[in-house]
Amino acid sequence: MPHPPPPSSLFITAPPADWRISAGPVAYETALEEMDLRARAIAQGEAPELVWLLEHPPLLTAGTSARTQDLLTPDRVPVYEAGRGGQYTYHGPGQRVVYVMLDLNRRGKDVRALVSALESWLIYTLADLGVTAVRRESRIGVWVERPEKSAGAEDKIAAIGIRLRRWVSFHGISLNVSPDLEHYSAIVPCGISGHGVTSLKELGKCTDMGEVDARLRRNFVRLLGPVREE
Repeated sequence: MPHPPPPSSLFITAPPADWRISAGPVAYETALEEMDLRARAIAQGEAPELVWLLEHPPLLTAGTSARTQDLLTPDRVPVYEAGRGGQYTYHGPGQRVVYVMLDLNRRGKDVRALVSALESWLIYTLADLGVTAVRRESRIGVWVERPEKSAGAEDKIAAIGIRLRRWVSFHGISLNVSPDLEHYSAIVPCGISGHGVTSLKELGKCTDMGEVDARLRRNFVRLLGPVREE
């Protein structure tokens, strides 16, 4: 496992962010409404930051850069306009979605630093789970090298897509724990062709969501500051 990273430029010590885990699938419309309300409350100083861990029913989301030609099978599962950056991605059971509502007014108004911190968060979490993951300057998200497939092959294991309103972030990350990877054939994931998609399950690693959540929490605290159960 890598040495613990130094705190990012977004690290703060107080007050702690709320940490919420939803036990059952959360409808996408419900999540959008909750994120919108919470982000507004944070911006107005009426609520603490929130890190929300959940799963969705099978669905596709379209970011603000989504291209029609990248939606290959439009009728397989519902498709939602997400309002976040990025292109098409899949969400569904077995995938840990984490919505991060962070106040960049207090953490420094640096979007690049936020994306970098989210990538680092995923990379260190995956290292805890026995997976060596990397970032690529030309491709957002987190990747796993797959030399057993072919020379230079890389698969995406986690996606990142955020939006800011009044310098409060919402949307966030999705980490493939044990989803049905066949659903990704309905899209060109994040508009990137020539690369595959993988999961902890496909790599033969931990698929216990509770363990994944514990590692996510540990590394969030290292990189972005303290949390408390909501």
